[in-house]
Amino acid sequence: MRKTSLLLSVCGLLAVVSLPTSSAHAQATRTWVSGVGDDVNPCSRTAPCKTSAGAISKTAASGEINCIDPGGFGALTISKAITVSCSVEAGVLVSGTNGIVVAAGVNDVVVLKGLDFVGVNTGLSGIKFQSGAALHVEDCIISGFTGFGIAIVPTNAATVSVVRTTTVNNTAGGIQIRPVSGFTSASIDKSNIMRNGIGISVDGAGGDSGMAVSIRDTMISGNTNSGVNSSSSVAANTTIMNATISNNLTGLVAAGSSEVRVGSSVITGNSTAASGANVISYVTNELNGNGVDTHLTPVGGGLQ
Repeated sequence: MRKTSLLLSVCGLLAVVSLPTSSAHAQATRTWVSGVGDDVNPCSRTAPCKTSAGAISKTAASGEINCIDPGGFGALTISKAITVSCSVEAGVLVSGTNGIVVAAGVNDVVVLKGLDFVGVNTGLSGIKFQSGAALHVEDCIISGFTGFGIAIVPTNAATVSVVRTTTVNNTAGGIQIRPVSGFTSASIDKSNIMRNGIGISVDGAGGDSGMAVSIRDTMISGNTNSGVNSSSSVAANTTIMNATISNNLTGLVAAGSSEVRVGSSVITGNSTAASGANVISYVTNELNGNGVDTHLTPVGGGLQ
């Protein structure tokens, strides 16, 4: 009897040892990175990872990566719904490459919040949005890239929002909206687009089926090319409200089939205020102090 009891105990122990261990490798809905972390860790609050790239493989779809303390968390490619949110200084410092590439599924929503992108004047784009249902960028600073701070170039119909974000000193421009296919809706709110090449480029040359862009409560200043440049052979409608468009080469440009409508905004200090008959005014703008105070076409015709 005693031998049988001992045999059963040993068998029970072996059964426990041989249980599947997949639960130990399950992805977490929330993971953490730290400047003193290690990517071999499980990315938990008490054992954080070192980089966002190390954390994303351990984060479940629709989960969230957070930062424990300030640090440089590296470049990242996102292929699923995810939120990367930091309330401390979280750097994405890159050289000769993109900061974060979003190549997600057509139903995936990606959120990037509280990140500081630095391209050291050799990086390509701070954020490159290639595919996904939606991208939300909030409270970010993007500087020193040779391309655009944010390049919105989706291959599917998508929605993008940029809120309280600064793009500064990016060679090609601050924000590019150039979808490859599908209809793109983009909103830019409470942001600073400063000292780039083009401030905001709405470009229909990618092969898309149209764009609707809203710019509100935003400073677009000191860009060496246009403040807002909309050029498209398809429907591209840009609405600007409560913006300051100052000290750019040309404040507003509308070319091709594109249309730019502006209201309750200050347009001043530009070499040329506006270019193109399809720059349309709601007649609530302050237009003065430009090298050439080009007349704008009000809604309903005539000139402002």
